[in-house]
Amino acid sequence: MKNFKKWGIVFCLLTFVSPTKMFADESSGGDINPREIIFEHIQDAYWWHITTICDRHIAIYLPVIVYSSQSGLHLFSSSHLAHGHSYQGFYIAEGGKYEGKIVEKNQAGIEARPIDLSITKIAFALMINSAIMLILFLSVARWYRKRPKYAVPKGFVGAIEMFVMSVEDDIIKACIGKDYARYSPYLLTAFFFIIINNVMGLIPVFPGGANVTGNIAVTLVLALCTMFAINTFGNKEYWKEVLWPQVPLWMKAPIPLMPLIELFGVISKPFALTIRLFANITAGHAIILALTCLVFITAKMGTAMNIGMTAFSVMLSIFMSFLELLVAYIQAYVFTMLSAVFIGLSRPEHSHQKKKKKSMRTV
Repeated sequence: MKNFKKWGIVFCLLTFVSPTKMFADESSGGDINPREIIFEHIQDAYWWHITTICDRHIAIYLPVIVYSSQSGLHLFSSSHLAHGHSYQGFYIAEGGKYEGKIVEKNQAGIEARPIDLSITKIAFALMINSAIMLILFLSVARWYRKRPKYAVPKGFVGAIEMFVMSVEDDIIKACIGKDYARYSPYLLTAFFFIIINNVMGLIPVFPGGANVTGNIAVTLVLALCTMFAINTFGNKEYWKEVLWPQVPLWMKAPIPLMPLIELFGVISKPFALTIRLFANITAGHAIILALTCLVFITAKMGTAMNIGMTAFSVMLSIFMSFLELLVAYIQAYVFTMLSAVFIGLSRPEHSHQKKKKKSMRTV
């Protein structure tokens, strides 16, 4: 209990002090733009800004890998593009449809995007968080290898087992049924991948703070993996319900009205998974950053107003941070549960199997 309180205090201090220091550095030159700051820290970047000390920016500059149709392949550090600089004809667009992306001028003098394979902040955070997940599970597997088969884990290993058994029994087995074991590796990986990235995104100091699951490209890939599992391993009964459902003939031919609606449902399921996770995580980050901005927005409204709003911002930021910890778990749980439900629906039983089970129960 003492350790829990200690880490809780540390989390509260990091949650508010680190963003406050960051905004103080950015607002030292004048008024701040909350919208610009929020979007800057939610979106991807070519470097990982850590802090600013005496007007000196401390950041991890990541490798830029671009291929230009005019000059070929280029590999260099993103430090060459920081603070509005250009390098080898490349620069980061400050506006327009390519805002925040690396661009170059083509022969007509128009901004054009090269093929960009750079290691960005989100990609680097994905590597770090994936390494954390790998270390976590390898350490748990090592504990089990060194103990007897029926050893009872405690502490960290026991907590991981609790999560695994909860997802396995309450979600995967309950939603999929008898064939649940073949889908358990993917669904458990998706659950822990999401929750680790969610929690790491709430830690405002390196290696945390990256909005990984608030990036729609990441959530889209996760949803496409679920779509692949649904449609690749769906049985004949599932595809029969999609392509030739049990409805009146005039709804299937000559115009395939119901099959088109069913196919639209096949596409809309991963789309719903993508938007749900992306929107919830992004909204949480934006709210916490907006609350922190209140301290500096009210600085010119008088001492009394600033003190009152600072206290309000601190308390509400801490409350939102703990709420986001709950949301981090809920979103991982919901994504895994919906994926398991959709996979279960792709494996309906044949009618004769249902009749056989019914007759066995009657006997």
